[in-house]
Amino acid sequence: MEKWFVAAKRADFDKWAEDFNISPVLARILRNRELTDETQIERFLHGTIDELYSPWLLKDMDRAADIILSALSAKKKLRVIGDYDADGICSSYILTEGLKILGADVDTAIPHRIYDGYGLNDQLIEEAARDGVELIITCDNGIAAARQIGLASDKGIAVIVTDHHEVPFEEENGVRRELLPPAEAVVDPKQEGCTYPFDGICGAVVAYKLMSALAERTGSGALERAMDEFLQFAAIATVCDVMELKDENRIIVKEGIKRIQNTQNEGMKALIAVTDTDVSKLSAYHLGFVLGPCLNATGRLDSASLALELFQSRTRAEACLAAGELKRLNDTRKGLTAKGVEEAEKYITEHHMEKYPVMLIYLPEVHESIAGIIAGRIREKYNHPVFVLTKGENGVKGSGRSIEGYNMFEHMTRQKHYFTKFGGHKLAAGLSMREEDIEALQKALNNDCNLKEEDFIPRVHIDIAMPLYYADERLASELSLLEPYGVGNPRPLFAQKNLRLIRGMRMGANKNYARFMVLTPEGYEVQLVFFGDLDAFEEFLDNRYGNSASERLYNEKCSYEISVVYQLGLNTYRGKTEVQYIMRHYC
Repeated sequence: MEKWFVAAKRADFDKWAEDFNISPVLARILRNRELTDETQIERFLHGTIDELYSPWLLKDMDRAADIILSALSAKKKLRVIGDYDADGICSSYILTEGLKILGADVDTAIPHRIYDGYGLNDQLIEEAARDGVELIITCDNGIAAARQIGLASDKGIAVIVTDHHEVPFEEENGVRRELLPPAEAVVDPKQEGCTYPFDGICGAVVAYKLMSALAERTGSGALERAMDEFLQFAAIATVCDVMELKDENRIIVKEGIKRIQNTQNEGMKALIAVTDTDVSKLSAYHLGFVLGPCLNATGRLDSASLALELFQSRTRAEACLAAGELKRLNDTRKGLTAKGVEEAEKYITEHHMEKYPVMLIYLPEVHESIAGIIAGRIREKYNHPVFVLTKGENGVKGSGRSIEGYNMFEHMTRQKHYFTKFGGHKLAAGLSMREEDIEALQKALNNDCNLKEEDFIPRVHIDIAMPLYYADERLASELSLLEPYGVGNPRPLFAQKNLRLIRGMRMGANKNYARFMVLTPEGYEVQLVFFGDLDAFEEFLDNRYGNSASERLYNEKCSYEISVVYQLGLNTYRGKTEVQYIMRHYC
């Protein structure tokens, strides 16, 4: 069951259409993206790299730059410590390569997911001390590593934190107090007192901003030229870390894609080739679901250093070898994920998890690296907050994925005594804990969740209720102005009631998608394509119109009333381009 909502935001759509030479339909969609004035619209439609915010607006950026430049002058040994996901890998690449351009004696350490866990740990600090490191710069981690940064200080190692995660806090009598780590500088847009206009950036963008600040401060032409390459990595990380594609993130991804299409990075070229990606059609989808998963797979099943080495490849042969290994690991990850999802479904049935507002699923035999992916799949199906826990080297590790009405990080903070380590965002988190506390944690999270039944009903946000016949090729082409699509800027959804399904045809090698001809109330025949769960749709028809109703639709003319939510696109086949209407929801 779903709830459909048609947006009803108001604006002078005719004026916007005239001022920006767009259709009133597109003007309405822009308003639905929370744009309220012409400056925002201009930036959304035509924003350029010159309109990115100044790095100096980030709190402690000036201090971080001063410390780094002082360390370079003193020829100190630096170490970048990142994370094992795509954001951490891209952040590490940006910082390490940028500092090398400035002549730094710098290397990189990326924690091993299984042996080290997320972020800074005591072992990484001890290793840095043994190696004579004098300055650590974190990226995509560090904001929650107060104890480890204190240890580094005791050993005479200065630390700069660059991160984008939520700042830990303690709450007493309804008053929150930030718990910032004792670093020399903390660059994180989510900390109090930071004047940065948009705090929804990922770790790689924070790293990009630091390099931008250093390029400006030093006047280094080489570093300035490298910023174009770094933007590619900031774009991939933004999409892979599921940041909202609004404000400057939209510009970063849009401009980053253009640069990836002409990349000179041997590793990037090899990854594009090994995944059979058509670079001329490159989109945010490819970053998040084709290239990105290969980067994440290395940190899940091996060492994320493999992905970093890919991008640091200097020859085509070296890059192709590394890219092939990344793809192999990702293919293995896909198989493990499918099996893990099956085990999660079995656990839900056996433990009656559906009755719990917050699902805590313990799969000790599942590889801990895919817990987050499994949690995401279960969240999508049940629309509940989900934690998937696995047995780690030292205790239990897990990942969570949340829904719109549940701030996962805040609720975990209230139960932080159950965790040996945790961190994350409103919609995603990672954790470590003791096995004996699982049952107590499940009870505590559910008692504290404040979720209602309506929170579990998926919401479908429709941009415009619009007849199919109105959605023509001109409008379909115009919608490209809204790209790149992603979280915070989804593909527009339209809807029409009282259609008549008159015939259908199963398509594809496995007959797992279909085309349906519908008759509109206005008397037009229009073809809909459906790529969703065909079995579920046929079951819906059989339940409403009787046994074998769906089968009749494929064999004879029918007249089944249906309302649909659809997307609009262009499909080119054998040189011919035509409008494609894609059914996404039905009732």
